[in-house]
Amino acid sequence: MTAKTTPPDADSTLQRATQIVDLAVRACEAYDRPDLGGRLATIRHTLSDPVVHVVVVGEFKQGKSSLVNALVGTKICPVDDDVATALPTYIRHGPQPSAQLLFSDDPARREPLPIDQVQDVVLERATGDATPPGIAGVEVRLPRNILSNGLVMVDTPGVGGLGSVHAAASLAAASMADALLFVTDAAQELTRSELDFLRQAHEVCPTVVCVITKTDFYPHWRKIRDLDEGHLRREVEMPIIPVSSALRLRAVAGNDKELNAESGFPDLVKFVTQRVAGGAATRVATQAAASVVGICEQMENQFKAEHAALADPEAAATVVAELNAVKQRVEALKAAAAKWQQTLSDGISDLNADVDYDLRGRLRRILEEADAAIEEIDPADAWDETERWLQARVSNELLANYMMLRDRAMSLSDDVALHFQEAAGEVLRHVAIPDPVPLVGTAQVDHKIELAKMKLGKQAMVALKSAYGGALMFVMLGSLTGIALGPIGIGIGLVMGRKGLREEKKRQRVNRQNQAKNAVRRYCDEVSFVMTKDSRDTLRRIQRQLRDHYSALAEELSRSNAKALAAASEAAQRTKAERESRLRDLNAELDRLRQLREHATAIVGA
Repeated sequence: MTAKTTPPDADSTLQRATQIVDLAVRACEAYDRPDLGGRLATIRHTLSDPVVHVVVVGEFKQGKSSLVNALVGTKICPVDDDVATALPTYIRHGPQPSAQLLFSDDPARREPLPIDQVQDVVLERATGDATPPGIAGVEVRLPRNILSNGLVMVDTPGVGGLGSVHAAASLAAASMADALLFVTDAAQELTRSELDFLRQAHEVCPTVVCVITKTDFYPHWRKIRDLDEGHLRREVEMPIIPVSSALRLRAVAGNDKELNAESGFPDLVKFVTQRVAGGAATRVATQAAASVVGICEQMENQFKAEHAALADPEAAATVVAELNAVKQRVEALKAAAAKWQQTLSDGISDLNADVDYDLRGRLRRILEEADAAIEEIDPADAWDETERWLQARVSNELLANYMMLRDRAMSLSDDVALHFQEAAGEVLRHVAIPDPVPLVGTAQVDHKIELAKMKLGKQAMVALKSAYGGALMFVMLGSLTGIALGPIGIGIGLVMGRKGLREEKKRQRVNRQNQAKNAVRRYCDEVSFVMTKDSRDTLRRIQRQLRDHYSALAEELSRSNAKALAAASEAAQRTKAERESRLRDLNAELDRLRQLREHATAIVGA
């Protein structure tokens, strides 16, 4: 009941790309180009271990963990009716079942975890057991064929509504995913929050499928499927696949093909293996082939210059002059004043300012909304709800700010690439940007508000104080004027006491509201402080990545031109016999490079 991650066509494309890269590596060794060979070694590693992330998202208790278990054919993700998944679980291939803890403060940090303790770490329990601080998730490795070609299944916490912190985190994860499986059960049709989430998810991850679970439990699932198809046609076009995880697990245990077909999983496995994993494998192979094409062109140009000088000694001076002109242009590319350097530097500066301005504007709008909301409530009654709203609202705005940074960084990469026609193309689009949404947790709401209302005893004391003061004032006034108020003074005192109590309650409520507003401001200031630092660090990493890539490319071009210039200059000193012998060698080398380039081009154009 298992399947390979990639279909035969994608597998053959990967194999062809790997063979071509291996040939190119040997050519770089033969032609003394270790700089080009180093780039190819990195590409070769990517081909040998292509990673394909499939993120599973959905509302709480919709069957996400059961779906992941059914896909990999074993119960590894915890499933419990009373608790929900609180941390993401990454399931990938490994020779033996094992688990590791992942940490938010250091992505490279790993700590072993007994596989039978995965459930205790991942689940959110009602008993108050807290997740250990700093843990970002759990990575599980399993010896499963469906995972063997780089597929990584990611089981996420529930969405909890479009405005929740979990929803923002899930959308951020979707932006980095190769595909998204949105899970909803057959109990009811898609809700408004689910449709809103799907629309946003489709914007950040174009490969999305809606999976309807628990078809074995709800006999009316076909009606729900038809209703969901109608909703999605109006919102966003995507396939719907109804499945039963329980039937799939029983089918795998009993090797029952008919039951497996009834579970609906063959369609889902086909989607994952062909459209997702197959598409990712083809994309990786295409990127590798494009790099080989560029490297072949560099080495061909080197040999063509020497060939031209050998074939026509009288034109050798012209060839050398042209190569010297190219040398000047390449040296200009390496200079700090190069146009691509200026574009990169100015772009990062502008992006820093724009991201900071956008974040401040979003937090300002949140403050305005919070102030208006707090004016209508008593924080003593609704502070818990206000705190949850604030965290979710900030999380959603951070996601939007993060998406802006991501999109603008990709656009900047494309702008810089315009000055390097032989750059690696689509490879440059994979700019590593960390997910800023978890940073919301680093800035806790420190409210410091006297939330408790006056207790009955204190209310009585306030009323008595106001009543006594009011009664005493009127009794004294009556004595001075010679009027005996008697019981009327007591009544006046009670009225004054009630008014004083009402004013004291109002004063305390206003005080709580002011404290709540200040708490919101402190929280937003802390978020702004943390996020501004993180976004600037992120942009510095992006700048270094792009700078190092293009600087290395400029060095490659410089070395290619230097070798061509040296060979062309030497050609003029050769005898006729030496020129003829060298021309035969060059023709053979150019023919081999041409064939290699054509094979690589065939993959790029496929």
